[in-house]
Amino acid sequence: MTASSPAAHAVPLPARRPVLADAILPRATVLTDLALVLAGAMLVALLAQVTIPLPIVPITGQTLGVLVVGAALGARRGAAALTTYMGAGLAGLPVFAGFTGTIAAVATPSFGFILGFIPAAFIAGWFAERAWDRRPYLAMIGFVAASVVPFLVGVPYMAYVLNVLMGAGYDLAGILAVGVTPFIAGGLVKAAIAALVIPAAWRGVRALDSRR
Repeated sequence: MTASSPAAHAVPLPARRPVLADAILPRATVLTDLALVLAGAMLVALLAQVTIPLPIVPITGQTLGVLVVGAALGARRGAAALTTYMGAGLAGLPVFAGFTGTIAAVATPSFGFILGFIPAAFIAGWFAERAWDRRPYLAMIGFVAASVVPFLVGVPYMAYVLNVLMGAGYDLAGILAVGVTPFIAGGLVKAAIAALVIPAAWRGVRALDSRR
């Protein structure tokens, strides 16, 4: 008997599938990729101005932008768009919620969520590259998973800023009350909107292709 190598039993990873940007611009170049990244950053900046003020962290449209941009551009370009968005705000451009932008944002309780947008866009794009964005129910699963990521980064960051930098003394229940609970319903709604918009865009692309 011969021992089989681990590679022989390895489960192959799903192949990358084209995302919306690839379907619309099938011959992408470095310049078109840059343009898509900038456009994605601009979309998130616009949606960031849709806000519902809360005492610590406002509810904004940013997460919807993160999901749409990640799915439409794919993992790498989506993450690049959100990195560009963050960099523009830290450089002073008024792209954060409330038309703000400053390096001092790193010391605010909400900045950890902005950091978390980068891997969230990557994950939304990863699911889209496996064609999970073609059907609403699969898209919803992927978008909910991506929506969780900013909280994994943002909530500990917020707790550090509030308790260590500001000395506010929030316990775990208090942190969850200001950093998680108010955003659950809105996050599900934004994931649902994205899960309707992206598959609808795919149907539009396929309809146009069938007429050519």
